[in-house]
Amino acid sequence: MILRSLLVFFLLALLAGGLAFLKYQQIQEGMAMFSQPQPPAVVSAAKVQMSSWQPRLEAVGNVQAVQGVMVNNEVAGQIKEILFESGDQVTAGQELVRLDTEVDEADLNGLRAGLNLAQLQLDRNQKLLRDRAVSQGDFDQISAQVTQALAQVQAKQALIRKKTIRAPFTGQLGIRRVNLGQFLEAGSAIVELEALDPVYVDYALPERRLSEIAVGQPVEVRVSAYPDQVFEGKISAISPAVNQATRNIQVRALLQNPDQRLLPGMFAKISTLLPVKDQVLTLPRQAITFNTYGDSVFLIQPGEGEQEGQLVVQRRQVKTGAVRDQEVEVLEGLEAGDQVVSSGQVKLRNGSAVSIADDSDAVGPDAPAESRVPSNAEGAPDSASIAPVDDRRSQADLRDPNQGLPA
Repeated sequence: MILRSLLVFFLLALLAGGLAFLKYQQIQEGMAMFSQPQPPAVVSAAKVQMSSWQPRLEAVGNVQAVQGVMVNNEVAGQIKEILFESGDQVTAGQELVRLDTEVDEADLNGLRAGLNLAQLQLDRNQKLLRDRAVSQGDFDQISAQVTQALAQVQAKQALIRKKTIRAPFTGQLGIRRVNLGQFLEAGSAIVELEALDPVYVDYALPERRLSEIAVGQPVEVRVSAYPDQVFEGKISAISPAVNQATRNIQVRALLQNPDQRLLPGMFAKISTLLPVKDQVLTLPRQAITFNTYGDSVFLIQPGEGEQEGQLVVQRRQVKTGAVRDQEVEVLEGLEAGDQVVSSGQVKLRNGSAVSIADDSDAVGPDAPAESRVPSNAEGAPDSASIAPVDDRRSQADLRDPNQGLPA
């Protein structure tokens, strides 16, 4: 019995010792793993570029016709003829609609007969007046009757002319709103008429930008109907007063529209071009971490000491300026040729070792000279194809790419 108990005790002790040894081995392996240096984080990199910068003032507005009107009739009448089709191109003075004038023509004939009779009486009394057979007062009365009859004839002729509705200017007609035989009250809508070449684009800018704009300044306009086309124009007028409610100033640009692609009422995005800035430091937008306490980047540098031969990152505070698409102007904190992390920042901290996904972008003593010193001529963005939202926007605006200027 005692021998069996000792055997069981020995087996249990042996099992416990084995388990303890396995646990000890696991702890040693874990400690060895943590004691090993972490592999470098793989990141993408971008270089600070020195390039030309086309500052722009961004705004939204509407396309307006230089001349646009709803054609209507001045006098009432029934439509006798319609001389146009919807969408026609017409010239100034071209007849569009004729109203029935049959009754007016008859009235005109009667008035002309009365005028002729009055004129005969006037001629007869002129002879009698020379012979002193009629008084001057009677002659003056007959003369006034002639003048009155003539005025009535002219008024009726004007009424008949007004029953022919004409195009007030050259342009394109819209959709016809009347039908043959329809009776029109005075002022009835007949058809829209728009002059489409050139066109205006009306928009608003903050009053603080007033000193940066002038008549004749170039603008670029984009509309959603033709997203790949840029329409060019110039500022033609600036309002002499600031809107007290919005603190914006109204601006009007004139654009040539030979293809008549821009139509009145279209929503437009307008870029007012400012003088070009030379030698501006720029970075891709994704390389900058925007925070309420300041904007920063991870600057890539050769390691020192124990990290010699590696690339390490240091967080660097920067001051940013204008934004144009995915490019941000860097005002302070970096120099041309500096290399920063453009993706993978979330896994980094000061002193982290990194490996750049594209080895050609590496920096350090073994990197080729062309990768350490950027060329101003290469990689510079095309200033004509990129539009900044504003040249001094707040950091909150930079964090929101859809934030624009107030309308």
